[in-house]
Amino acid sequence: MGTAETDPQPSHFKGGPERRDPIPATSGLGQGGWRVLTAVVLLVGVTAVWGSTFLVIQDVTRRMPVLDFLAARFVVGALALALVRPRAVVRLDTAGWTRGAALGLALGVAYALQAFGLHYTSATVSAFITGLFVVFTPLLAAVVLRQRVALATWAGLALAVSGLGLLTLRGISLGPGELLTLGCAVCIALQILGTSAWATGRNPYGLAFAQALTVAVVASAAAAVGGLNIVPPDASSWLAVLWTAGFATAAALVIQTWAQTRISATRAAVIMTLEPVFTAVIGYLAGHGLTYRQVCGAGLVLGAMLVVELGSTPAKRQHRPAAMPQR
Repeated sequence: MGTAETDPQPSHFKGGPERRDPIPATSGLGQGGWRVLTAVVLLVGVTAVWGSTFLVIQDVTRRMPVLDFLAARFVVGALALALVRPRAVVRLDTAGWTRGAALGLALGVAYALQAFGLHYTSATVSAFITGLFVVFTPLLAAVVLRQRVALATWAGLALAVSGLGLLTLRGISLGPGELLTLGCAVCIALQILGTSAWATGRNPYGLAFAQALTVAVVASAAAAVGGLNIVPPDASSWLAVLWTAGFATAAALVIQTWAQTRISATRAAVIMTLEPVFTAVIGYLAGHGLTYRQVCGAGLVLGAMLVVELGSTPAKRQHRPAAMPQR
């Protein structure tokens, strides 16, 4: 789906044109600025949906094993994508399948590592360490894609990490649970980075399906260790699976993939740190307490997004052939 107005992204991790522009490298309103703004707004909406699933998942996993639930969620999500637009799935070429599977593998391993890590650490510590993908994303972009991280981006990252700490932490120690969750954060960063590198010029719907299908396979394989049973036990569990599969998986992956053809990986990562903010707000509306510390943390995360947005600089566009759209 890439056009001359999108952020230039290498078509693959190695062998693409060298990028030395500061991160993030996106334009304001003008030269595709409205599309960039639309991408930001939609990605914020996706993050809000992810934040809304916290209470749903917390409830359903009391009656259904975590990995069984993840397998059911992504199996249903992949089926929904295939049924809604089967032609987009059929037209997915070998490169699309390969890249989508690689992205899905990173995402599936991230979910599995997080689930196993929760056996050894608290949910709040897990949430904080998982949120460190916002740091790993620009670091990996600098190493893999040779992108330079702008000063405003570093400032935004510092604010985001500080905000995540205030939102979630009540003490931390480094043990097997923390190490597993740290691997989860690295995998999420790889998925975000890979989406930015590979989505431009391709059908985001097909890539989203390949990701969902791969996660379904990975989650099912991980769940099979303890005995796979993806059938929800009751009506409430079915509703949870359908909600997370339809909105937080199928629709969210399509929107994320499309949005990252318009904005940089680091910018997307900072936006995604809004998830615990939405979780805290929705929890408050549902009757859960919201402390002054959490309010301050939410403010820092919002400030981080603002700093990164204001620090975005116009891309130095390179003259290279436009990516061929996927057939």
